Amino acid sequence: MAPKTKRSKNKIPAPNAAPGLNFNHLVDRLPCYVSIQDRDLQIIYVNEKFKKDFGNGVGRKCHTVYKCSEDICPDCPVQKTFQDRRLHIAEETVQLANGKICQILIQTSPIQSDNGNVTAVVEMATNITQVKIDHKELVTLGQSIALLSHSLKNILEGLQGGAYVVDEAFKDGNFTLARKGWQIVSKNIFGVSDFVKNILYSSKNRPLKYDLASPGQLAKDALALFQERAGGMHIQLKQQINSHLPNVHLDVASVLRMLDNLIWNGLEACHNDKQKKNHFVSVKTDFFDEDHFMFEIKDNGTGMDQRTQRSIFEEFFSTKGSAGTGLGLAVVEKVVNKHGARIEVNSAPGKGTTFKVIFEIK
Repeated sequence: MAPKTKRSKNKIPAPNAAPGLNFNHLVDRLPCYVSIQDRDLQIIYVNEKFKKDFGNGVGRKCHTVYKCSEDICPDCPVQKTFQDRRLHIAEETVQLANGKICQILIQTSPIQSDNGNVTAVVEMATNITQVKIDHKELVTLGQSIALLSHSLKNILEGLQGGAYVVDEAFKDGNFTLARKGWQIVSKNIFGVSDFVKNILYSSKNRPLKYDLASPGQLAKDALALFQERAGGMHIQLKQQINSHLPNVHLDVASVLRMLDNLIWNGLEACHNDKQKKNHFVSVKTDFFDEDHFMFEIKDNGTGMDQRTQRSIFEEFFSTKGSAGTGLGLAVVEKVVNKHGARIEVNSAPGKGTTFKVIFEIK
């Protein structure tokens, strides 16, 4: 009987060590990056997947291939495996040969000699960039759905409450109370409409449709939608239109959506301000400079501190608690960005807020 040979622990078989098995061919077909590194972290073997995305790194140190850096990665899993002979897992941000940055998940395993010394380390890495993106999007989607459901629930409860007040008021012949109930219903009907419009705008990625339009007329059209509502809230609407502004190319529908959200934002800020009387929201169109014009929407409502201003354009951020959807100003920023415009905010607590949206004249 032939004597038994002692096999090295975790030792990778040499090519053709088993009948019909070609080691290089097998490893080259793996969908992950495979490399073998020595104690100096020098790469002594790579598979085809590695070569395709990182180039032939044989003879180079791993951190110069992955990071284009002479510095060893902190908590290097290969070094750890050399030290404790154990498998290690780590995530790293690396740069591919084409310059793209990606995230990889690394797993290291020791190659040991017959006496147990670690002679090299096998590193297997998987590109998890898309997985990380998908996970982040799923988390964001889940949060968004929860927030939207909560916002819609509040609007519908407001409608239900207003309808109940109207019903009870008519039963008692109390028309003053009925008017108040109808105001609640009206406010929440407007809320549903605004909510749906912003959801539709946020979910669509349609290309802009440019038409020649008068900035002054757009401002007037937007203000006209709020005349009755502002009157019911005892808030004065003002307009200051420069008639010398030329017609410009704009996506009319999205600019009106932007103005609607900014005006409504001002009305709510005034309505929530219990410290002052004689509230107003004004819309101004004018030249910003010889190449640009602006829409200026100003209110003398509650105002915002600097910390709040840094977050107001984030989706689902709201200063109104359960009464807000956090979509209005996020939509405003989308419209601004799509037009290649810019927006400036000037606000302070108790002093009101001024938004300036600056467009190129073209």
